[in-house]
Amino acid sequence: MSYKEAKKKFAKIGIDTEKVIADLAKIPISMHCWQGDDVGGFESVGGASNGIQTTGNYPGKATTPEQLMADIEFAMKLIPGKHRVNLHACYGIHNGKVVDRDKIGPEQFKPWVKWAKKNGYGLDFNPTFFSHKNVVDGLTLSSPDPEIRKFWIKHGIKCLEIADYFAKELKKPCSINFWCPDGYKDEPSDRLGPRQRMADSLDKIFKKAKYDKKRVLPCFESKLFGIGVESYTVNSHEFVMGYAQSRGILALLDMGHFHLTENVADKISSFLMFFGKVAFHISRPVRWDSDHVIRQNDDLRAAAQEIVKMGPENFIIALDYFDASICRVAAWVLGMRNMQKELLKAMLTPHGMLKDLQDAGAFTAQLVLQEEFKDYPFEAVWDEFCARMKVPAGEEWFKTVQKYEKDVLLKR
Repeated sequence: MSYKEAKKKFAKIGIDTEKVIADLAKIPISMHCWQGDDVGGFESVGGASNGIQTTGNYPGKATTPEQLMADIEFAMKLIPGKHRVNLHACYGIHNGKVVDRDKIGPEQFKPWVKWAKKNGYGLDFNPTFFSHKNVVDGLTLSSPDPEIRKFWIKHGIKCLEIADYFAKELKKPCSINFWCPDGYKDEPSDRLGPRQRMADSLDKIFKKAKYDKKRVLPCFESKLFGIGVESYTVNSHEFVMGYAQSRGILALLDMGHFHLTENVADKISSFLMFFGKVAFHISRPVRWDSDHVIRQNDDLRAAAQEIVKMGPENFIIALDYFDASICRVAAWVLGMRNMQKELLKAMLTPHGMLKDLQDAGAFTAQLVLQEEFKDYPFEAVWDEFCARMKVPAGEEWFKTVQKYEKDVLLKR
């Protein structure tokens, strides 16, 4: 079906595809830099550890800042719209002399800001509470050792100041997400103490850090369990919700950080009600929080529907997965485009009509139309959107990535 025909069909159910295309182009997605090098960063050659790991050894991994920046730029050219880049603190550029994490600052991220300005990207940020000698017994901010906590508190303060630098320089808000791997492999004897220490450490960070609360958006991410912390996670969903709400920061939802039988999309409306904004990491767990590349599956579709119904402007959308078993650049492009496709499908659904049917108790009509609208010609609108954004609509983009892989990635 042509776009002209699809436009007419959607108009019959009250959907203006021209407005949808314009609105979709305005939704930024924060693309995670760590897919490009398996969460390695530029501090050492040791790779990710302490609760983080990747599987696979696909050739072509970025090993320098220049390579990672080039790969991101290449991927962005195949993704419609204008987006953001999400950095971790371990991606500071140290120019031969590594500055430890309790002493990093804007100096190590000036090249990233210069690069972001050149490309028109916004930047988001994350402290890196893993892959470091001061992750002792799987603990950071909740450690019983005051010196360990002191180190990581300093790191958190420095990271908030870096986020403030990003926002100031780029004149765009910067979200900064706190995720800690803290927990225990086996049943703990004390569940309260680590959470009290975690809360106290975070309080010290947010109290001492100098940042503009209007342009820097701190987020706190919960976790179900992780490698080496299978029995107890300090930053559980309940702890994070309580801490974030009581301190006036955002709790962050990650699709991979819940039991597989839980409907993460169902949690979104509650988050929006009580936080006013939703920070959301889009991932795909397979049996556990394995961070597979996102696919157009039911979970992603349900999440996109909730985002659109509640207003994309109320969401901080970021991707979070890392797969070293496939081409890393292709993983970026596929995941970003899949997120946009599901957002588009949601934007092409007459949610107002369906809501009215629900409120009227017309559940048969609601069910029938929910299913029938899934068959409407989404592809024609997607093709038109891509054409206007000057990127390939179908699988042609993969040929471009394969050429880049042959000419660049496999020569590293």
